Amino acid sequence: MKIIKKVQVKQIVTERSKKKLQDRFHHHKMRLEQECQQLLFEQRKLENKAILSKREINERFHQEISNRKEKMKLIDFKLEQLKMIEIGSEIIENEVEALVEVKEGTHWEEFMKEQAIVLKDDIVIRIDK
Repeated sequence: MKIIKKVQVKQIVTERSKKKLQDRFHHHKMRLEQECQQLLFEQRKLENKAILSKREINERFHQEISNRKEKMKLIDFKLEQLKMIEIGSEIIENEVEALVEVKEGTHWEEFMKEQAIVLKDDIVIRIDK
């Protein structure tokens, strides 16, 4: 029988990977800022049409903009944390699903132990089982 199991993907921090993460965070933050600007533009456009009440429009757009600003604060926090991480440290980058075979006689506790794929500069350097 095959089952799906979650496997952590860890990254060993190097200068290159740190820079890549930093760039990814900055890019994501810029995209969120652009979305906020676009939402403000759309809000003004709808207010001029006056199909809905201005209060309803403001509430709806305010919530969307607030959500994006919260995400930007989280990105700022991640950037600060990234500055403190030492080169050579292992960080959890994400999680993937693996299709694994379970057979009769498989030791369940051993089988369910946390597994990880460890990367260094986008190259798999080891698989922890």
